[in-house]
Formats: sequence, C-alpha cells, structure tokens
Amino acid sequence: MNIGDAAAASGVSAKMIRHYEKIGLLAPASRSDSGYRRYGQADVDTLRFVRRARDLGFSLEVIGELLDLWRDRGRGSAEVKALALDHVATLEAKIAEMQAMARTLRHLAEACHGDDRPDCPILDDLAGGHHCC
Repeated sequence: MNIGDAAAASGVSAKMIRHYEKIGLLAPASRSDSGYRRYGQADVDTLRFVRRARDLGFSLEVIGELLDLWRDRGRGSAEVKALALDHVATLEAKIAEMQAMARTLRHLAEACHGDDRPDCPILDDLAGGHHCC
C-alpha cells in the first residue's frame, strides 16, 4: 500500500509516517519502481501501536522502548509494566499540578469583583504585585 493507504489504515497522517521513519520508530519503507513508499500490514500495525501510545501520552523515546519490547517475543512483562507505571506517575503529577493551577485561578476569580473597577486581583497576581505603567 502507498503512504496514503497506510495513513488511512493506521489513523496516522502521511506527514507523521514520514517523521516516524526519519526518527526510527518505523523502518524505512520499501520503494516502488517509481520511488513511492510502499507499506505492508506490519508497518500499519506498528503505526497503530505508535498512535495508541501517543494517545496515551507516551513520549516518542518511551514509545521506541515499548516498540522494542513489543517486538521481542522473549521478553518478560515486568519492564513494560514499569514503563507504564512510570508514565502513570508522571500523568498523576501533571494532573495534580493542573488541579493546583485551577484552584489558584478559581480563588483569584472569586476575589475579582468583575465590575467596572480597575483593580483586579487576577492581574495583580500575574504581575507579581507590580502595577503597570
């Protein structure tokens, strides 16, 4: 199949397919006599794997590790589990950070009168207590 077919079958854009080839997540495609990239079912399966891993927020570096583990049928699952749990911890830390930001913004918004007065605790906080101009 050509790159458009592989993109449609995998849900990964042609641009990203070329990028994944360039960075080594996908093996370089074979070429037709006219120089067009040709992909097989194994390539589409790899692209679907990468897409799902990206959907779950894994970095490209970790996706490379996961692909290596996926291809190694003699591997145990302990390393895969460790990578997944490390990612869960990272996600949970980001969630906690975002929840703290939301709490701060909610508090600032509640302190703002939201009327015609120029004083605004939201802007004051963003400015670090310094007034403009």
